[in-house]
Amino acid sequence: MKKSFLVLCIITAGTLAACSNPNADWQKANQQNTVAAYQQFIQQHPSDARVQQARNRIDALKDEQAWTTATNANTLDAYQQYLQSEPNGMHATDAQDKVNAMQADAAWQNAQSTNTAAGYQDFLQKYPNAPQAAQAQDALKKLTGYQALLASTRSKALADKLAARLKGKFSDELQDVVVVPPSGKSKLLEVRSAPMTESDAKAACAKLRKAHQHCEVVKSVS
Repeated sequence: MKKSFLVLCIITAGTLAACSNPNADWQKANQQNTVAAYQQFIQQHPSDARVQQARNRIDALKDEQAWTTATNANTLDAYQQYLQSEPNGMHATDAQDKVNAMQADAAWQNAQSTNTAAGYQDFLQKYPNAPQAAQAQDALKKLTGYQALLASTRSKALADKLAARLKGKFSDELQDVVVVPPSGKSKLLEVRSAPMTESDAKAACAKLRKAHQHCEVVKSVS
């Protein structure tokens, strides 16, 4: 009778689950510690109290596998794929840090290649805390270290009027026109262009002088 029951357990898949020992199967799954092993335990003992624990371990193993794949590839796309597949994974914060750093590196390389004030300003706006932020600030100062000085006056009303008129007339050359308040011992307000490179400031002044507009190149107000 016992022999017949044993044969039946071996042949019948459904009865096999009933014949298996949950404790032994759980120990086996722990020893193997693989997704397949825990999945097999769940299939064999779907009502066992340890099923949820098995599912948790499956999730953890899949998370580690996904993270290993991402770190081995060590690319922006790989870390983004990890975040997509494991948004609540154990390494989600590290993955996001990697994504941010790689995106900042790419943006910095682009800013350096274009080497324009707009490029550095865009970089600083998007990545103000990036390791390259100080370099971007220095590069920006070099590119915007000059202005075109257009007029000086004690009258705020006159300064504003001049700024509006010059901005409307020479917007292409000056980019912008601002009124700079007095500094130090000076009591004069200054009407200046937007910060620009020295060569751009010289070119702008050359055009404005031809139009009989006072213009001189000065260092930007810090």
